[in-house]
Amino acid sequence: MPRLKPISKEALPAALQKAERYRLINQSWAAESICLDALAVDPTNQELLVTLLLALTDQFPERGGADVDRARKLLPRLSDEYKRAYYAGIISERRAKAQLDHGGPGASGIAYHALHEAMDFYEKAEASRPPGDDEALLRYNTCVRLLERYPQLQPPPEEHPAPNLGE
Repeated sequence: MPRLKPISKEALPAALQKAERYRLINQSWAAESICLDALAVDPTNQELLVTLLLALTDQFPERGGADVDRARKLLPRLSDEYKRAYYAGIISERRAKAQLDHGGPGASGIAYHALHEAMDFYEKAEASRPPGDDEALLRYNTCVRLLERYPQLQPPPEEHPAPNLGE
């Protein structure tokens, strides 16, 4: 099996640009690969971590959310509370959207739960946001509008409802 070739530290800015371009042309798998190569050289680079996280979430629709755990494992590596909460919201929101698009048994309940989870994360981000940064508010409002647009989204039924002993 061929081995991966390391890139140089000097190539990091160009690698980040390429990864962002590949995301823009819907080749997130290529952006992911570039980010992994660049993070091998600079594992704490915040822009690369965010780009990798977004590249993984871009792939949720094709991969059925298989990368949710991989994306979530990047969150502790983000340097501040705001970014951790905001990008946790992005992961949940994109998981919900992928579930809506994919459909299938239980999709409505999963999407409902994921949107509410995203809204909770956006509220946490809102509490620690930098002045003038309303991104978390905009994302929260997007989740609300998705819930309005898809009234069939409902919480999943309880698996074992408690018996009503009062009757």
